[in-house]
Amino acid sequence: MSLPLKELGRSGLQVSPLAFGGNVFGWTADPAQSFRLLDAWLEAGFNFVDTADVYSRWVPGHQGGESETLIGQWLAQGGGRRERVVLATKVGMDLGEGRVGLRPAHIRQSIDASLKRLRTDHVDLYQSHQDDAEVPIEDVLGTYADLIKAGKVRAIGASNFTAARLAQALDVAEQQNLPRYESLQPLYNLCDRAVFERELEPLVTARGVGVINYYALAAGFLTGKYRSAADADKSARGKSTVDKYLNPRGLRILAALDAAAEQHGATPAEVALAWQIARPAITAPIASATSLEQLAKLASAATLQLDAASIAAIDRASREEG
Repeated sequence: MSLPLKELGRSGLQVSPLAFGGNVFGWTADPAQSFRLLDAWLEAGFNFVDTADVYSRWVPGHQGGESETLIGQWLAQGGGRRERVVLATKVGMDLGEGRVGLRPAHIRQSIDASLKRLRTDHVDLYQSHQDDAEVPIEDVLGTYADLIKAGKVRAIGASNFTAARLAQALDVAEQQNLPRYESLQPLYNLCDRAVFERELEPLVTARGVGVINYYALAAGFLTGKYRSAADADKSARGKSTVDKYLNPRGLRILAALDAAAEQHGATPAEVALAWQIARPAITAPIASATSLEQLAKLASAATLQLDAASIAAIDRASREEG
């Protein structure tokens, strides 16, 4: 299937309307299942895969790099896989032993380690996983310039940046003729709207920065499987999801998703993603799947066209007070 592609910022990278979140690879999806999911992702017409060097260090016994390693093993199977994928990874989260932040030496070491695990000579999008106020912006961007010149990186992005710091970084890039962040990876979904819409959305729209938001399904809440406190036992992160999102506003959001899903013959998750895809500032929400059935639902979301009335009803139900 052929899906419409969108340019990521001004990078020249053409990406599918959804990105596959690679945090599950080597964690909730074992190697064989990870390979099946990635193959099915390409077969469904998608090309965008997002991971990070720190995935999945939070799992007991893991050190980080597990996701990149599995993606690399998958790419090594050949068949044109690398040429068909827009591959994104990140640097900056704590890997232990002082390996954290955006110091130039750490970035250089990290990209080489990521490339080795990914079994490729370049990544398409290399992202600062979080801001590092202790390193001058021009030093960070200058290091990325070197990596781009060396052919190890095609474009760069920012994740978890405030509007003020992203604006500052964009200004420094322009003033000093350095590579700029072409994408932003913020927290954004129907339950978490305020920070992005009030502070970041006007900035990225004005400056032409692409957006690949994470937690697009609010840690699973927007799938509709957490509708009572008893549902907290449905997954390892169920309790935290229920504690954060199961409230009167969350139930209003689910009701609006249910209504639109019934009207369009879809699921709440498909509707939640389609609502985001339809928002002009969003380039490609990031979503994960651990089964082929879940992945098929993601594929359906990318082609689901919501009518204006459904979008307006979801808007009203999810509007944050204050």
